[in-house]
Formats: sequence, C-alpha cells, structure tokens
Amino acid sequence: MRVGVMIGPERGDSARKIARMIDDVKWAEDAGLDTAWVPQIPTDLDALTAVALMGASTSRIEIGTAVVPLQAQHPIALARQALVAQAATSGRLALGVGPSHHWIVRDMLGLPYEKPAAFTRDYLDVLNAALRGPGPVDVENGTFTVHNPLDLGPVAPLPVLIAALGPVMLALAGERADGTVLWMADERAVAEHVVPRITKAAESAGRPAPRVVAGIPVCLCRPSEVDAARERANRILGEAEISPNYQRLLENGDARDIGDLCAVGDEAAIAARFRRFADAGATDLSVRLLPIGEGRDELVASKRRTREVLAGIAADLR
Repeated sequence: MRVGVMIGPERGDSARKIARMIDDVKWAEDAGLDTAWVPQIPTDLDALTAVALMGASTSRIEIGTAVVPLQAQHPIALARQALVAQAATSGRLALGVGPSHHWIVRDMLGLPYEKPAAFTRDYLDVLNAALRGPGPVDVENGTFTVHNPLDLGPVAPLPVLIAALGPVMLALAGERADGTVLWMADERAVAEHVVPRITKAAESAGRPAPRVVAGIPVCLCRPSEVDAARERANRILGEAEISPNYQRLLENGDARDIGDLCAVGDEAAIAARFRRFADAGATDLSVRLLPIGEGRDELVASKRRTREVLAGIAADLR
C-alpha cells in the first residue's frame, strides 16, 4: 500500500498558501512518501493550478487532485487544464474527479444536481476522449454535443480516479476509470462495499485492478489524548458528514463519524490502523494530518512529529 499526504487547504493570503504548499510537497518527496493529494474545496485555491506549481518544485512524487468537481467546468476545459498540469509535473498527475455534493453544486454554484452518476458517465465520454489526444474530440450523448479539435495530448499515461461512494458510481469507476478516491470510508466499508464492487466492474470491463485511495485523518498523540483528538477531528472535519452521500457510506462501515475514522494514538496504533486498511484492499492512503495542542507552537510541533512518524510507517508498508 502506498502512503501519501493531503496538502491544503491553508489559511492566510494566497502568496503564503502557495509557499506553504510547496514546502509541504517538498517535505513529502524528501521524506519518501509516494503521493500528495490536493483537495478542491469551495473556499480555497484551484487544485490543478496548485498541482502544476507543486510539480515544478519536485521531481518524483505523484501529485493528485482529491477531487475536482465536474459540474464547475466543461470537460474540454478540464482536459486542457489537466494536460497542462500533467506536463508541468512531467507526467506525475493523478486526476481525481467527481460529481461533488448538492450543497456545493446546487447551493453554492447554483447549478443543477440531478442524476450525478449519469452526468459523470456522459462527462467521462468527453473527458476520456480528450485525454487520449491529440486529435478531434467528437462525442454526442445525453448531456454533451462536442466536436472539438485538440492539439494536446498526455506526456505519459494519465490516471483518472473517480470519487465513488455508492454502488452505481463504484461500478462506473471500475468500468471507465483507473480507481476511486474515498473519504469517510473505514476499513469495513472499503473491504465489503468498495473493493468488491469496483473490482468486479473493472474485471468485467477488462480493465486492470483499480486503485482504491482511502483518505483518513491521522493524529499522533499520547493514549490519554485520544478522546480529545477524536473530538478535534469531529470539530474541524465533521462538516462533510451532513452530505447524504457520506452518510450512506458511513452506513456501510463501523465508523459513526470522522473521529471514528481517524487513525489516532501512538506510532504503533497508527501503524496498526494503516495495516487494517491495507488488509481491507486499499491500494493507497491519503493522510490528512491532524495536529493537536494549544496554540500555534504546539500545533506546529505536533504536525512535525506526526509527519516524522508517517514517513517511517510509509517506508515499513512498502
């Protein structure tokens, strides 16, 4: 199982955010981590632009988006942006995409959020054709009528991963993409809900075994601080749980909230949790560092300690 780290979102002005993200991805590469994942959230930087900037400062690490909402841009526009980011990273981009959630697409962007799986299927018709370029993209389906010349092509194989939480989306990810990027999926949900469905769909379509990227928070702390760390996870990261998509995914596992999903405790406890995800069938972990402490100095020190432990565990899991 490959281990990577989420980078962003960051607080502060844009210039400082970019500098911190570049510093973080340099650390991840120097520490030997396999991947870095950039979330695309409504209030922060464009993920693919950040990937391109981070790629210019690194040479080895794979950098992925987790994930780009599809409804916000035309598939030709997304393909162009992804191909530029992939070229900027010398072929190290993993393009994570998804239909997002009603509270982002409908409530924030004012766009329709109907039949997201069908929309994703139609979107992939265009996106996958564009990513096979250079050449004309000619697609007509229920959503798009596209006849677009495109002189861009990938500089290396460009994996496309779909945020797939339910059965229909998991089948689509297996049939039409290279895997899935998850959030709010614990070990049982990965083993019993995600892996069987996406693997069966990939096999039926004659595709290689899919990647399963499980995103989890991680907090290194003393045993006496475990409850406080879980409470902090729920306070900082719990907003996503309001989504019906995530609620249904939680029902397929044992975790009740993001605090339950958090890998928390000493190094041995975190390593054991990672191994359970590997045993469940996760091919990748995307770690959201969750420092603990009072005040900035304690939080920074906690983040550094957690990063050091993460690098050691990642090496042991290879």
